[in-house]
Amino acid sequence: MNPAVAIHAQLITKGFGKGTARTLALKGADLQAHLGELQLIVGPSGCGKTTLLSIIAGTLVPDSGSVTVLGENLTAMRQGKVTSFRRRHIGFIFQQFNLIPTLNLIENASVPLLLNGLSRAKAERAAQDMLDLVGLAHRGKNYPRELSGGQQQRVAIARAMVHNPRLIICDEPTSALDRDTGHQVMELLQAVARKPDRAVVVVTHDPRVYAFADRIAEMEDGRVLSNQPALPGGPHLING
Repeated sequence: MNPAVAIHAQLITKGFGKGTARTLALKGADLQAHLGELQLIVGPSGCGKTTLLSIIAGTLVPDSGSVTVLGENLTAMRQGKVTSFRRRHIGFIFQQFNLIPTLNLIENASVPLLLNGLSRAKAERAAQDMLDLVGLAHRGKNYPRELSGGQQQRVAIARAMVHNPRLIICDEPTSALDRDTGHQVMELLQAVARKPDRAVVVVTHDPRVYAFADRIAEMEDGRVLSNQPALPGGPHLING
């Protein structure tokens, strides 16, 4: 596989339910994402975007097909090794931020390092540095309830990046944000994606973020219809 390929998903199928109630969310989906790029996955609700993202992230096991992430075949790994791989190499950013309300910002941002076995003192120093990077160094002792939505999303970005992952996975990171705040969040993610040993994958319904993409995969009915370099001025998509 080309060393510049961060993700190579082939012929992925995934169904939910049993018998006549069984629904196929993915029907042989293929996707490649590259290091040094910000990859969007777009398409209508229910087309399988989040299911594919979860399989790439190793939080969901496909029924068939193979997924290689950063040179490692996740579908051939035992679940314990997948969990360990995910903790070391993947950062997550969610639509609803998923910050822990009883922890201050430094403590929230340090969680991935603590899970990876770093001492609390070292983890919190690294978290403080990362909060500085996203412009929130002065708010480290505050709690999530004391921040705006955009500030909470920046904390979520700091948490996702604090353990220096090579892959950042984002599920609708701007849909709860206003235009200007969403723009700032995407600028941060774009800066991460520009590093040659990093990749960022974003599932979105938000057409405002298309301008930040290097490549856009369009999904429909459980399949990836196309995965093309982003066009100047935004994509020309069936559903865009």
